[in-house]
Amino acid sequence: MAQTTATEPIRIADAQLARQGGPDRAVVDVAVGVLIRPNGEFLLTSRPEGKVYAGYWEFPGGKFEPGETVQQALARELLEELGIHAHTIEPWHEDMVDYPHALVRLHFCKVLAWSGDLQMREAQSFAWQRLPVTVAPVLAGTVPVLQWLAQEASATDASI
Repeated sequence: MAQTTATEPIRIADAQLARQGGPDRAVVDVAVGVLIRPNGEFLLTSRPEGKVYAGYWEFPGGKFEPGETVQQALARELLEELGIHAHTIEPWHEDMVDYPHALVRLHFCKVLAWSGDLQMREAQSFAWQRLPVTVAPVLAGTVPVLQWLAQEASATDASI
């Protein structure tokens, strides 16, 4: 875990709710996978029952363990949660989100190659999506990714 600096922009999720841990709480680093099929569809999974924001849709991933790189953490999480082996993990964007329960630094990576069949090992649901997404509600940390994907699609369309 790392401390945030005042210069990092932070998205506030559920601003009306009290924050746990006070103003100097530690940052939780999370590796997040944006699995993208060759046809452009991307994978969203629902948060399982018993977790904060259960039922909300997000990109899969999880917390770093001590000594892990982003790629190592994401590869481990994808295997643990989805039963797949990631082969191509490309760091993409970082974003800070202040949730009531935790201050989270999200390390988003594009995952363009993997093997294995999806197995929802935490009893979560999954959906292959295109923009605009058809699942709801979407977790606050997922929203910027959808915007980045839309920007990339616009740039691609403009160059054709």
